[in-house]
Amino acid sequence: MSRLPPLNAVKAFEVAARVGGFAQAAAELGVSAAAVSQQVRNLEEFLGKQLFVRTGNRIALTDAGLAIYPQTARALNDIAAMTVRIVEGALRMRLVVSVPASLAETWLAPKLAELIEIFPQMAIDIRVEDDPVDLARQDIDLRISYGDYHYPGLRAVPLVHDEVLPVCAPEFWYKHGNHEFDLASIHESLFIHTNWGPNYASHPTWRDWFARSSSGVTGGTGPDPSRGRRVALSSLAVASARLGLGVALGQRVMARADLEAGRLIALSPTSLKLGHPYCAFVPDAKADRADIRRLLAILGNNAQND
Repeated sequence: MSRLPPLNAVKAFEVAARVGGFAQAAAELGVSAAAVSQQVRNLEEFLGKQLFVRTGNRIALTDAGLAIYPQTARALNDIAAMTVRIVEGALRMRLVVSVPASLAETWLAPKLAELIEIFPQMAIDIRVEDDPVDLARQDIDLRISYGDYHYPGLRAVPLVHDEVLPVCAPEFWYKHGNHEFDLASIHESLFIHTNWGPNYASHPTWRDWFARSSSGVTGGTGPDPSRGRRVALSSLAVASARLGLGVALGQRVMARADLEAGRLIALSPTSLKLGHPYCAFVPDAKADRADIRRLLAILGNNAQND
């Protein structure tokens, strides 16, 4: 067998490279920053290469570090996956998918139903959580995320670049609307606003939509969010509109079934793209699994139809 580097040193290097610092790596590993630094030095001595450039408390990967990091992460992920299989005694295929809350029920669940038809005996674990998540540590097979920037060390598969458009329940429009579908005449208290939270600034707003559409409002500023209905999930905005609570800028992939069934109506052909696409992230070591490849195909094909 070829000579192998010390596993503790490899692990310390992988964590430090992933989190971007020895102190952060020490917190994850439960050791001191000095211990992480020493383990990295041990690996550098073993390989005869400098893996990090150290500037004060900051570190950056060297060319050698960049060259070995993907294989290091993949190897450790393989070991972790093997350990889970042995410890759990897994006899059946098990798929672990991590997804944001807004996509779980309205978009992902129907796709998983298609996958189960192909793999009826497969166990599926759906985890609803915010970015970022540690796929290797939590043994996650596939993460769906808004944007392509959270997981630079993983394989990224673009799924859909969604858009928003004004939607509401038919009954709501019969009561509050007009034959011209003129949103400028709707009182601003009847608009539903999606608050994505402090981590996001690229999602389109009602102000953006009115600026794009031909039906401007007074001053061209759009309805005041403080006077309307506000929700914290884009899926909840669609649900609120379906229940007749107002007019929402609904994401098309989440509103599609309701639009086709007539539970929602689109009030304008004017739509706005989200700032980033939704992407799937998969560890390289798992990318060739049959269930993952099939799920990616289902997500990609359905995304093209949305």
